[in-house]
Amino acid sequence: MIDDLPAQRRQLRERMRHQRRELSPAQRVAAANALAANLLSLPFAPTSGYVAGYWAMDGEIALHAWQLNLPDECSYCLPVLDGERLGFSPWRPGNALVNNRYGIPEPDVSSGSLLQPEDLSLVVLPLVAFDLQGARLGMGGGWYDRSFAFRKDRAAPPWLVGAGFELQRQEAIETAPWDVPLDAVSCETQSWDIRSRRVSASSRKSSSPDQESP
Repeated sequence: MIDDLPAQRRQLRERMRHQRRELSPAQRVAAANALAANLLSLPFAPTSGYVAGYWAMDGEIALHAWQLNLPDECSYCLPVLDGERLGFSPWRPGNALVNNRYGIPEPDVSSGSLLQPEDLSLVVLPLVAFDLQGARLGMGGGWYDRSFAFRKDRAAPPWLVGAGFELQRQEAIETAPWDVPLDAVSCETQSWDIRSRRVSASSRKSSSPDQESP
């Protein structure tokens, strides 16, 4: 029930955060390397343009291997808190960082220089849990849902790809009206192209005379 949703999410969030923090350093390194290969193999992985990742915290799966193996024409960006939304700034190792209000490092740049979410080709989103219908449970701040709300009624780009460990996969996550679905999820074992499943389901519905297009 929707009334129980905050409590359910809080419990799931606590359990998943604990489990991912229990992984060993060796497991984390191996998972990050495998994740990079899976992200680079996505059918819509861009060969140029701005792509965004995140600074891994609290046991999140790391993106350094993916960043280092991006095509030369791709510019890697990190998120920056900007009002109530996220902006993005190109970043490479050695560039200045500053901790935001949550203690997460972000590029030390002016608000006026930030890229907007609409400027990106692909975004890899951190998550606490996910399912194969495209539902993503984050840390609860709503930053990505607010920033990419336009994707609820607009086609990619940017492609939205969740990244996590296999252990974070759930059978189903109850969603809220403001949740923005993922196009794909990648972890250390494989990627799931949820976008194609959603398109196929929509096509089947629209082909029926008794169904309206979603």
